[in-house]
Amino acid sequence: MAQIILGKTGLKVEKNGFGALPIQRATFDETKEIVQKAYANGINFYDTARAYTDSEEKLNYAFEGFNEKYPRESIIIASKTQGENRKDIEKDIKVSLDNLGTDYIDLYQIHNPSFCPTEGDGSGAYDALFDLLDEGIIRHIGFTSHKVELAEEAINSGLYETIQFPFSYLTGQKELAIVEKARANNLGFIAMKAMSGGLIGSSKAAYAYINSFDNVVPIWGVQRMSELDEFLSYMKEEPKLDKDLEEIIRKEREELQGDFCRGCGYCMPCP
Repeated sequence: MAQIILGKTGLKVEKNGFGALPIQRATFDETKEIVQKAYANGINFYDTARAYTDSEEKLNYAFEGFNEKYPRESIIIASKTQGENRKDIEKDIKVSLDNLGTDYIDLYQIHNPSFCPTEGDGSGAYDALFDLLDEGIIRHIGFTSHKVELAEEAINSGLYETIQFPFSYLTGQKELAIVEKARANNLGFIAMKAMSGGLIGSSKAAYAYINSFDNVVPIWGVQRMSELDEFLSYMKEEPKLDKDLEEIIRKEREELQGDFCRGCGYCMPCP
């Protein structure tokens, strides 16, 4: 299994992470089987969020509250807050810690905010995150967004250690520039929507493309054991971007690239 350092966090993570948004649609016991198998096969990075209903609780259940079999220090948990002020962030972190059954979160990310929080900007958002960092309640601060401009602002601020952003072989040059900007600034790049909300037809092509970037950690959204098994098979025998996969990518780009729906739901309800 390949591992990389997640930018300036210094966290050593498996090159492919576990996206815990879809487990909202799985039962607690289904989640337990899936997550435990992922862990047994080397996946140590799990991305969830306060906004993902019972996802945090299901991870806690899957890891059996963390024990000798699933030691907390061996599992890197990333969660998120949609809070844009101190009060909401402090409320979210307390709920997340309780849901996850832990006293710290490895990577705490501001979740698709309407602006880029910075020190002393009046919102209190970044200051709250920094205080949590100073207290050891969170270990690292990250930023997530679906907007190129905000992602650029977050990277330029120098305040964040990771950037989570939609990235797949259907995204364009502006998104690719974010990947390279993150690399240049030593930010860990976490790729969400690597299957473009289900639009991409070939998981093999998606995997090969994403993993051709040595600074990108995709978080594959999994809700069924069959989906996990598919990605584990790629991890064990990594597909390379050969002519056949490049042709699949070329055809899907022709059909789908541009202004398309990634299925993220962030535009809902309609304005």
